[in-house]
Amino acid sequence: MSNFNTTIFDFNSKPDISSWRVVNDSVMGGVSEGNFKTNATDHGVFYGKVSTQNNGGFSSLRYRFSSIEIKNFTEVVLRVKGDGKQYQFRVKDSLKNSHSFVAVFQTTNQWQTIIIKLSDMYPAFRGKKLQIKNFSSAVIEEIAFLIANKKTEAFKLEIDKLYFQ
Repeated sequence: MSNFNTTIFDFNSKPDISSWRVVNDSVMGGVSEGNFKTNATDHGVFYGKVSTQNNGGFSSLRYRFSSIEIKNFTEVVLRVKGDGKQYQFRVKDSLKNSHSFVAVFQTTNQWQTIIIKLSDMYPAFRGKKLQIKNFSSAVIEEIAFLIANKKTEAFKLEIDKLYFQ
């Protein structure tokens, strides 16, 4: 991607969503069920139910891609419509890293434009904040949405587009 194209993903263009992957807490014995699809209004929909049974409690939606250069950008913009719940937006600057850089955001039942300063995204691994510096990379290789509110709950997050500015 060039510096002129800041869009990470725009669901309105009827894109191929096969590179998006749901990863639930089943990787560690949990029973949460997340799903992903596009809807009739051309939005991505991440939905399901988080369960805290068997020490579970999360569902995530991940999108991996070839490295995108972002050194000229300071913010990521999410155009989303949630369900009133809290979510995390995550980025990885290298797929080799086990940790992600995290920003927490609160949704409403309306469409929102959420602007996240990249430098405010903190490093975390398995829910624990790490003692390393906040995001400062010139590239990213993965983005993700995660819900993990420490309770059993249904969720639904519609995604319109994601871009850097």
